[in-house]
Amino acid sequence: MDRSSTGSAGSAPAEWPPDVEPRWLDARELEEWMAMARVLTMLPARLERDLQYHANLNWMEYHALAMLSEHDGHTMRLTRLAAVTNASLSRLSHLVTRLEARGYLRREPDPDNGRFTNAVLTPAGYEKLVAAAPWHAESVRSLVFDAVDPADMAILRSAFDRISRALDQAAGTRGRSDPAANGQ
Repeated sequence: MDRSSTGSAGSAPAEWPPDVEPRWLDARELEEWMAMARVLTMLPARLERDLQYHANLNWMEYHALAMLSEHDGHTMRLTRLAAVTNASLSRLSHLVTRLEARGYLRREPDPDNGRFTNAVLTPAGYEKLVAAAPWHAESVRSLVFDAVDPADMAILRSAFDRISRALDQAAGTRGRSDPAANGQ
């Protein structure tokens, strides 16, 4: 069963098939999930507060600038930038408009295909990123790497890689709601 399917926007959630037993979390799994949920809730909020305080950037703005800085020519199609930042095109459009207004990036037609628009990191945007990066790195180090022993971090990395693959696979099968079709 694709547990991410809850119907389309504005529709009622899909009902659980009556002939399929839900796979409830046991007590240990529930404790582990609650610990993960706490980190998933608290860490992004703290990283965002730190970025706002030290660099006047929110997480998404910083992430978009960082992704552009690592791409050839500091340029990326908007559709690709939306994908690597996990943003809808609408959300990305608002983000790009804000970053353009601050002089951190500009939009240009894609020279290879005029139907697409590229986001280009400006020198001011690169300078902003370079100024923000040490603060962000310190936040990540103090909140994550200082808190976790290197051997445990290797285990976390392996687990996160598997979870990322499951998320990628779920994104490719979104909308499937037949438990039998998913081998359950």
